[in-house]
Amino acid sequence: MRQVSRLWLLVVLVALLSGCGYNAIQQKDEAVKAGWSEVLNQYKRRADLIPNLVKTVQGYAQQERQVLTDVTNARARVGQIQVNADDAASLQQFQQAQGELSGALNRLLMVTENYPNLKSDQSFRDLQAQLEGTENRITVARGRYIQLVQDYNTYIRQFPQLITAKITGAKEKPNFSVQNEAAISEAPAVDFGSPPPAPAAPQQPTPPPAPSPDN
Repeated sequence: MRQVSRLWLLVVLVALLSGCGYNAIQQKDEAVKAGWSEVLNQYKRRADLIPNLVKTVQGYAQQERQVLTDVTNARARVGQIQVNADDAASLQQFQQAQGELSGALNRLLMVTENYPNLKSDQSFRDLQAQLEGTENRITVARGRYIQLVQDYNTYIRQFPQLITAKITGAKEKPNFSVQNEAAISEAPAVDFGSPPPAPAAPQQPTPPPAPSPDN
């Protein structure tokens, strides 16, 4: 008899949880996890391109050792981070490291403007195209993840899902912060088709008017 009562109690509990958004919370949580996996996948894709990019640039610009070292070190720091997307501090550390890597890549690609032979190298051009595509994929994946987290956080704060979230221990997830998001959202400039604009010439002072003949 007790087993039957426990079974009915379990059925009622499951029904109540389902009606209060339990299943939807699980679905949204899995969607956030899948979105985060795609973010990591695209960042890894960029990291995998960097060694070949550095090697190609080094073949033409060995004297740019500091810039090449900065990119290599920034990539190494990214690889050392064990990020936990559910932990705000860990996510912030991850964002900061990715931002530093983006900045190092920007400096490297700016340096390549001084080496026409490098820009015409087919291997470099292929890497440039792959990097550009990867940066676009990162932007898309990161944007989708932000939306998924916002959707999840909004859902578990609404009634009656709020009660279910407290019972099951579902908590709000940290998201990309505004400051760090701005720092890493700029893709490296990889358009080598046009030279940088020439600096504007200084404006010459206007000469005073000539004196009148009557004076």
